[in-house]
Amino acid sequence: MARQDSDSVQPTPTQASSSSSSSASASQSNSASASAKTSGNNDNSESQSQSQTASITSSGSQKSSVSGSTTRASITGGSSNKNTTSSAIDPRQPPGGVSMITPAAIDGMTFIKVGNQVTFKWNYTSLARSPSYIDVIATNTVNSQTYTIAANMSFEPTQAVTWDTGEFTKTTDLPFVIATYTLMIYDANSNPTAVPSAGYLGAFSNLQFGVYTPQPYTPLNDFRCATCSSGAMSLHEKQALSVILGTCAITILSFTWFASGFGLF
Repeated sequence: MARQDSDSVQPTPTQASSSSSSSASASQSNSASASAKTSGNNDNSESQSQSQTASITSSGSQKSSVSGSTTRASITGGSSNKNTTSSAIDPRQPPGGVSMITPAAIDGMTFIKVGNQVTFKWNYTSLARSPSYIDVIATNTVNSQTYTIAANMSFEPTQAVTWDTGEFTKTTDLPFVIATYTLMIYDANSNPTAVPSAGYLGAFSNLQFGVYTPQPYTPLNDFRCATCSSGAMSLHEKQALSVILGTCAITILSFTWFASGFGLF
């Protein structure tokens, strides 16, 4: 009975083989599951790593872009402010002026005979803004006319203009009068009476010169001086001279008579 119980408990070869196969299958299934799990974990790790890398790269790009834009804007703004500051003119600065070189101020009055040429030369002082073009004119108070010497001259630090009065009379109907003229130099975009601003060219009108017309030749015997007194005295001049001589004669005779009465002679 004891042998039969032990025989009944021992497994059959088929059962043992099935059990081994089941164990092997279970082991392989567990290994495959573990491998899949490990692979899944690795894939997730790589995905997370790539996602983090992309996030970091994107963040870095955005940061770099923002930083670069901010820096560029800051630099551009700084340049704009600098240019604005450098272009400002101190309102306390005097207006620009003209300093004559020819004729110089110490040369005295200049007289120009109609038909001759005259040269005016000058430079500028206290200019913060240079004009583009210059006008030069002459005017007088006798006929109140304007004589254009030069118009729209290109600006240069030192300038000169030659006025041919003979050619001027041929190209215009405006005659010269014998008078004192005033030279005027000013910005062509302005006018001679404009109020000057700080740093800008103001109208110059500090040079005066005389203009005269030559007269035809007159023989000496026919010459008559318009401002000289004639040789013949007028009636009023003769009467005045008679009164003076009469007064002198009366004074002398009266003094002689009184002196003789007192025995001085």
